[in-house]
Amino acid sequence: MAEEKKETLSKEELAEIYATTIKTLEEGSIIKGKIVDIRDNDVIVDIGYKAEGFLPKAEFVDPSVIKIGAEIDVYIDDLENEQGMVVLSKLKADRALGWERILENYKEGDLIEGRVVRKVKGGFMVDIGVEAFLPASLSGAKGPAVMDKLVGQTLKFRIVKMNKPRRNVIVSRKDVVLLEKEEAKKKMLESMKEGELRTGIVKNITDYGAFIDLGGVDGLLHITDMTWGRISHPSEMLALGDKIEVVILNIDKENSKISLGLKQKTENPWKEVERKFPLGAHVKGKVVNIVPYGAFVELEKGVEGLIHISEFSWTRKIHDPHELVAIGDIVEVVVLSIDIENKKIALSIKQLEQDPWSKITSNFPVGAKVKGKIKHITDYGAFVELEEGVEGMIHISDISWTRRLRNPAEVLKKGEKVEAVVLSLDQENRRVNLGIKQLVPDPWPQLIERFKVDSVIEGKISRITNFGVFVELTPELEGLLHISEIDPSVANKLEEVYKIGDKLKVKIIKIDQEKRQIGLSTKIDNK
Repeated sequence: MAEEKKETLSKEELAEIYATTIKTLEEGSIIKGKIVDIRDNDVIVDIGYKAEGFLPKAEFVDPSVIKIGAEIDVYIDDLENEQGMVVLSKLKADRALGWERILENYKEGDLIEGRVVRKVKGGFMVDIGVEAFLPASLSGAKGPAVMDKLVGQTLKFRIVKMNKPRRNVIVSRKDVVLLEKEEAKKKMLESMKEGELRTGIVKNITDYGAFIDLGGVDGLLHITDMTWGRISHPSEMLALGDKIEVVILNIDKENSKISLGLKQKTENPWKEVERKFPLGAHVKGKVVNIVPYGAFVELEKGVEGLIHISEFSWTRKIHDPHELVAIGDIVEVVVLSIDIENKKIALSIKQLEQDPWSKITSNFPVGAKVKGKIKHITDYGAFVELEEGVEGMIHISDISWTRRLRNPAEVLKKGEKVEAVVLSLDQENRRVNLGIKQLVPDPWPQLIERFKVDSVIEGKISRITNFGVFVELTPELEGLLHISEIDPSVANKLEEVYKIGDKLKVKIIKIDQEKRQIGLSTKIDNK
C-alpha cells in the first residue's frame, strides 16, 4: 500500500515534502543539532540537512556532555567539504551565543561565574560563556604554586572591562576575594558577642600588642590586656603562629574593629589587694623592674608596687636603685599606700627600721656638745656625721670668732673628728646646725681692749689678695691692710713686695666692733 502511495505522488508533492524536511542553511549561521554518532576524534551531528555535519571532540570543554541524542548549538563553517560533509564548530557557536548573553545580561562591574581554562602569558583564560582574560595581577593568587591551582576551578569573577567591538573581556578574581572576605568578616562580626571566648592564631606582633586571626577577621590584643602583671613587649608572652583563646572585649561593627583580652580570662587580682596587703603590712616580693626613680616589686602575679628611690634608706643618699637591688631579688617591704583605681602601691624598705631622726631632739638637744667625723667639705661649710643617717653642718661663719676664712678646708680636713655645739634643730627638714667657735667664749671683747686706734703693732702676713694684705695680729685675730693704705709705688705689685709669713709693722686705723673688722695702714707717722 505504501509503495502504491509513493508511486502516485506528483513532482509538486515531492518538492513540497523536500522543502519542509530539508533546511536551507547558510555558512556562518548558528543552528541546533543532535548528536547521532561519536567517533575517535569527531562528533557527528544531525542538523536536518541533506548531509550530516561533524566537529572535533576537542571543542567540548566538558566531555561529559558528548552523548548520542544530546542537542547542541553549532556554527556552520562549511556546508560541504571534500568528503561532502558539513563542517561545524561548537566553539564558535558558544562564543557567539555567549557574547550575546554577556551583552544582554552583564555590564562592567558585575559579578559572573566562570571556569579557569588555561594559563597564558601574563595571566589566565577564563570561560564565562566567552573566553575572558584574567591578568595575573588580578588573580588574587600569590606565588606560582597557588596560581597553578587556579586552572580547572570554577569561581566568581568581577567584569573589569568589556570591549564590544573587539569582543574582549577582562575579569578580576582579586576584587571578588576581597568582597568575599568582607562579607565573611561582616557575617563573623554579626555572630560575635562581647564577653564570649574565641580561639585564634597570632598573626602579627607589634610594640603595642598582637593581632589575632579569629578565622577571617582580625582582633587586637593590646599589651595592657595581656596580663594583670607587667611586660615590656608582647613577644614576652606570645609568638607568631601561637593558638590562643581570648575574650572579646569590644566590637566596633562600623569600623570593623575588635578589641580582645587575655587577662580578662582570670579574676582581677587587685580586687583583694587591700585585704591581702593592708597598710603598714610587712610583705615580701620580687624585684621585676628597675627605673631611675625606683624599683617595681611583684607582690603576687599581676600586683606590683613601687619602692621610690627616697624609700630605700634613712641613712644613705641613693642615686640609682641598682646600688641596693637587682632584678630577681626577693625583698621585704612595708606597704605605705594603695590606690586601687590607678593600680598603684607605694612600698618602702627604710620603713622596716626606725627613722634615726625620730629621736634627734633627745639625742642631740640644742646647746649639747657633740663629736663626729667630717664627711665632706663645701665652700660654705663642713658636714659632720653625728650617727649613722644623721649629719649636721658647721657653717663657715661658725668655725672661728676672729678669723675670716675663705674655705673651711683652711682649718678642717675630711675624715677628721671634731667637737662642736648644737646650735639649732629642724627635725621636719632633717637639719642640724653646729658650731665650733661656740665651744669657747667670744674673745673679741678682750682682744679689742688690747688694741686701740692709732696704736702701732707688728704682725705677720697671713694672706695676700688683689685688694690688700691680711695681717695676723694674734693667733686669733687678723686685720686688713687695704691697698689704699699702702705706698702707691708698691700697690700694684703686692706679691712681689710682700711674702706670706713676713713680719710687718702697721697702724690700727679703724675698729668695727659690729662687723668685727680691724683696718690697718702702713702710713705710720714717725713724728
